Amino acid sequence: MPAQADTATSTAAHTAPVDPAQVRALRAFNRFYTQRTGLLDPYLGSAFSLTEVRVLYELAHHAPCSASELGRRLLLDAGYLSRIVRRFTEAGWITRTPSPADARQHVLGLTPEGRSAFEPLQQRSRDEAARLLGPLTPEQRAGLVASLGRAQALLDPGPAPRSRHTVLRDVRAGDMGWVVQQHGEIYAREYGWNSEFEALVAEIVARMIRRHDPARERGWIAELDGERVGSVFVVRKSATVAQLRLLILSPAARGLGLGARLTDECLAFARAKGYRKMVLWTNRNLDAARAIYAQRGFVLVKSEPHHSYGHDLVGETWELAL
Repeated sequence: MPAQADTATSTAAHTAPVDPAQVRALRAFNRFYTQRTGLLDPYLGSAFSLTEVRVLYELAHHAPCSASELGRRLLLDAGYLSRIVRRFTEAGWITRTPSPADARQHVLGLTPEGRSAFEPLQQRSRDEAARLLGPLTPEQRAGLVASLGRAQALLDPGPAPRSRHTVLRDVRAGDMGWVVQQHGEIYAREYGWNSEFEALVAEIVARMIRRHDPARERGWIAELDGERVGSVFVVRKSATVAQLRLLILSPAARGLGLGARLTDECLAFARAKGYRKMVLWTNRNLDAARAIYAQRGFVLVKSEPHHSYGHDLVGETWELAL
């Protein structure tokens, strides 16, 4: 009976007439939003339309992909998309290679020149979003973001929820390259950090591989429905001090408690190996990670401003007596 009632309610909601005043309110907000965010052609004062920038965005973050897949994501007419791809290819921004799965299809990707053309637009978009949020209080920003999330969930509810299978496993061949890639991509996308950060992570990973002590060090990879979504490592800093390194979660895995589980595995391992203290280094703007550390009793013992990865940051050292 409950399932039948839910179905009836859903059907009624879809067939109920829409109040014209609500239609006018939604259209008024659309006009306000497009004006305030610079979505009108040209996009953010650039030489590109919003659609052209969306093509570059998808290729920057989801390539390689076929033209048909790109069109489905952007809901674009095939002929219109083809003209954009042709123009960007002639400019040297897009690569087109035959698909190994279907010779009739071509796989698209961004060239280094294409990425260089796109990155200033992405940063300009971030700056514009920050400008809009800047005058609001932290509470107002949180309320606005929550409202936007609710609006998106109402307009695009997606498929019905299903059971998610999570696993924490040992590190295997190929995982360390994935760890470097995830740090580079996620921190560039979410914080605008440049390639200096990816280089730093690559150096850390290489050092960890070369100096790995299996008796005193360990790493974990988190999987969600069979896909890698997170990592963390415990490394030996001294005979009595362990260091937590490279905790990261992809956006698809957030909100499931995996960051806390990965951290707890590190603490349990360090205690079992007889370490007396665990330390870690992070940055002040990484709020989610800092919350996990604070909840487990880590204490901030040192903070120091630094300019790295293209930004002014505040580095922090945290410690926990085990």
